[in-house]
Amino acid sequence: MGFDAGFLAALVAEMEPKIVGSRVDKIHQPTRDVFVLHLKGATREKLLIAADPAAPRLHLTERTPENPEKPPMLCMLLRKHLLGAKLAKLRQLPMERAVELTFDCTDEMGFPVEKKLVAELMGRTCNLYLLGPDGRILDCLRRVGLDAAAKRQALPGLYYQPPEPVEKLDPAQMTGEDFDALLQSPGPDRLADRLMDRLGGVSPLVCREAALAAAGDVDARLSGVAGDGLGEGLAAFFRQAPGPWYTLRPDGSVGQFSWLPLRQYGPAQKAESFSTLLDLAYGERGARDAMQQKSQAVRKTVTNLCQRLTRKLAVQEKELAEAKDRERLRQLGDIVTANLHRAVKGQKVLEAEDFYDEKMPVISIPLSPLLSPQQNAAKFYKDYARKKNAEKELTHQLALGREELHYLQSVLEELSRAQTEQELEEIRQELRVGGYLRQEAGKKRLRQKPTAPLRFVTAEGYAVYVGRNNRQNDELTFRLARKDDLWLHAQKVPGSHVILVCAGAEPPDEAITQAAELAAGHSQAAQGQNVPVDVTRVKAIKKPASGRPGMVIYHTYRTVFVNPKTSI
Repeated sequence: MGFDAGFLAALVAEMEPKIVGSRVDKIHQPTRDVFVLHLKGATREKLLIAADPAAPRLHLTERTPENPEKPPMLCMLLRKHLLGAKLAKLRQLPMERAVELTFDCTDEMGFPVEKKLVAELMGRTCNLYLLGPDGRILDCLRRVGLDAAAKRQALPGLYYQPPEPVEKLDPAQMTGEDFDALLQSPGPDRLADRLMDRLGGVSPLVCREAALAAAGDVDARLSGVAGDGLGEGLAAFFRQAPGPWYTLRPDGSVGQFSWLPLRQYGPAQKAESFSTLLDLAYGERGARDAMQQKSQAVRKTVTNLCQRLTRKLAVQEKELAEAKDRERLRQLGDIVTANLHRAVKGQKVLEAEDFYDEKMPVISIPLSPLLSPQQNAAKFYKDYARKKNAEKELTHQLALGREELHYLQSVLEELSRAQTEQELEEIRQELRVGGYLRQEAGKKRLRQKPTAPLRFVTAEGYAVYVGRNNRQNDELTFRLARKDDLWLHAQKVPGSHVILVCAGAEPPDEAITQAAELAAGHSQAAQGQNVPVDVTRVKAIKKPASGRPGMVIYHTYRTVFVNPKTSI
């Protein structure tokens, strides 16, 4: 993607008139790397700063990220120094993905002072610094110790060291003659590589677009293109007014974006603003990544339980297969009993005819020399009885284990669909009740209203409800739904219970299809095609004795095949 210094410069120019002069009203830190400053001025704006190496960015946002119950220490420090402060200046470091926000504050004695917030959004070295009036670091997101390998130290009390100046050419200040001189100097033959090598503040994406605009090919080589007009074409490309251009992937998400027109990936679109574009590109991904981060500990616990249970089931299945071969033990016991007169104590092998075989071959039966012949025969019968009982018990334990594994897999599927902290907490509580997570002693929890099931309406006006987790599935199926409503679930995979409200009427096939698409989309088979979905009346659904949350049984149903959808 094209979040380079050129994109950031256009973004800062767009934001500056909206937020400079505003006062900091609130500060939140939804995740470790993301900060949101609520600014109150002529309008209310939310400035999002993500010092995330995987998705660094800074922009105004319309979204409201969910915040943790207890704010992190850095968030509390920012509140202490910046709440009520006036944003006086917004400045980008030259040709860098770094922005300096200057605030007019007051110190402990009430005297006016200047403090700065520096957001460095440069990949692996992303960081956020809070600087005091003297330029010293009050604190930062990622501390870098006094290590000889570190180019810049970042510790409270040290003076802030800005990134080393970019020793490359600024394309915004270059003329056609400057570009001609650049092309004639030594360097890579591929035009896009030459631009990337000599220009500062531009991404490989922009360099390829410049080659396409000036030479007609993203892979154009200087040895194969005429020099006349090439430099002027490059200068004209970089003189264009910046705009929030982007392309779409087949699934509707943002593919590539840039501050200059995009042509190499086919038709491009233009967003309302740079902030809107970044909200569109990172909003869903950011929320999903935040939930992945918050649910990581629970996910790891459940995954380990699944792996342990899978290994246990494999051992039990092996033992069950061995137990099914027990009949031979009884036969050997009969043969030893019939040949007691041939055996003596201390004998290790008994040679006798196998009268269970029509050909009556002579076989060698291993005996324990410590046991008498009668005791050896009894041992065969005892081993036979033990394996017979083991088969019964193993069959029962395997059924319980498979049910538990299916339940834990359904919890993993719930975690992948959880969108809010409250949904995640409901899953944690479900696991605590089931004994999979420890109860947190001494920690008071605010009693929150349970989340409601997802609600959709079909084109024909029928309401469809989708459970968010196993306990909500039970609530939806056995308490909220009527007996004549339709119940839907993706076949043989973990997923949500879906209720199509019939209100005494017979829903058309189109409404059932839409409900089935939701059932497939909110299941483990969400990425598949032609997913089988079982459909039956709610009255046909039963809860098995001692069944785990979300587990049901049904026998009367029909199956429809649909392509998954997460909404109507």
